[in-house]
Amino acid sequence: MTLEALLLRAVLVAGGYLAGSIPVGVLVARASGGPDPRTIGSGRTGGTNALRALGRKWAAVVVAGDLAKGAVPVLLTRLVTGGDSTAEVLVAAAAVAGSVRSIFLGFRGGRGVGTGVGTMLVIQPLAVVLAAPVFFLVIVATRYVSLGSLLGSAAMFPAMLLIWAIASGWVAPAYLVWAAVGPVLIWVAHADNIDRLLHGTERKFDLGLLGGRRSGGA
Repeated sequence: MTLEALLLRAVLVAGGYLAGSIPVGVLVARASGGPDPRTIGSGRTGGTNALRALGRKWAAVVVAGDLAKGAVPVLLTRLVTGGDSTAEVLVAAAAVAGSVRSIFLGFRGGRGVGTGVGTMLVIQPLAVVLAAPVFFLVIVATRYVSLGSLLGSAAMFPAMLLIWAIASGWVAPAYLVWAAVGPVLIWVAHADNIDRLLHGTERKFDLGLLGGRRSGGA
């Protein structure tokens, strides 16, 4: 690989981190005149806390933005590099890192779930389709969004293995690595949730929020 190609990939990775760092939840709160999601609930900036702070409509905007933070940098990398799967995975990891540790928020942010899913929508959307039921069913059954996120992200790897077993040409080795490593980044970002789940103190999701009602606090 030439020096020019290495520099290009370094720029793409840096761009992926900056894209992931965009504090969509905070920006949407300011644009809508709603409370900063960092001031309530979990104090994070992702879709679930945006739902608590801003309601259903604006939370949907936050989720779409978080998905785009992962999808756009990876898609751009695919177009610029001609489909270099390793470069795509590095950019995907950088985007998730930026989402969790945003340079614009003092290296705080969300849990990286939406951004991680966004990367997979480009890398292998069928894996998202296969893993999504785990995410939703766990939340419905337990009312723990964190547990749904943990198990849903973990389901990405077996989903990718299944796709690889059926049609290995659809899954580059680097994509299998990302399906294994990406969930690890998300689990690390959920360390406090995991501790609360183990001690029975985790917050349960208020299904009433789906009807458009905002949360009154933590």
